[in-house]
Amino acid sequence: MAKHASPLAQRLSELIDFDKRVFFFLLLFIFLLIRYLTNSLILEAIPGYEDLERKGDLMFFHLFNSLNYLWTPFALLWKFTVIAFLFWSIGLMIGYKADFKALWRFALVAEVIFILPELLRLLTYMNPSGNITYQEIQNFEPLSALWLVGPDTLDEKYHYALSVMNVFEILYGVFWVYGYHMISRRSLSESTVVVALAYFLPLFIWLAFYIGAYR
Repeated sequence: MAKHASPLAQRLSELIDFDKRVFFFLLLFIFLLIRYLTNSLILEAIPGYEDLERKGDLMFFHLFNSLNYLWTPFALLWKFTVIAFLFWSIGLMIGYKADFKALWRFALVAEVIFILPELLRLLTYMNPSGNITYQEIQNFEPLSALWLVGPDTLDEKYHYALSVMNVFEILYGVFWVYGYHMISRRSLSESTVVVALAYFLPLFIWLAFYIGAYR
């Protein structure tokens, strides 16, 4: 049987008690702004980019980025839905009931954590030196396993998996422990089990599949 909301759950509920629709558009704006500025840095790091721009050789670069900007809101909405469904369904499987809409709204709030790595990338290369390449900016994954070992030391098929294994994913999981605790009113230990099964286990399965299927 679900318990009454703990003082911790009540404080967290009060902290995130704001209009989620406004927050979504603010989150979207921040993501798009950071990505636009980062793409500008990537563009400037391409040797002779001004000549390439005049010749129209960067048309596909701009087209890809434009499509990425357009896709971003749909990608975020899809991610929130999938994450909420995983927590809702796994919770039910082990006997914990949580409101799907509340899980969805929390997924929206929790996404703010992933602004940090994009912001770090932008700040790191805000004033890049002349020997920085656009690949280095594009592939920079701060505070990740890939960042620690260096992409040049590993086969390319491991790059994506190691980039996903980062501090921000851990912070995201910890935040979800408190979020699930708040929504379901289960203990922190019970919420930790749900986060492990609903988020980290599918994530590791996906990464293992990606490495195995990489060609």
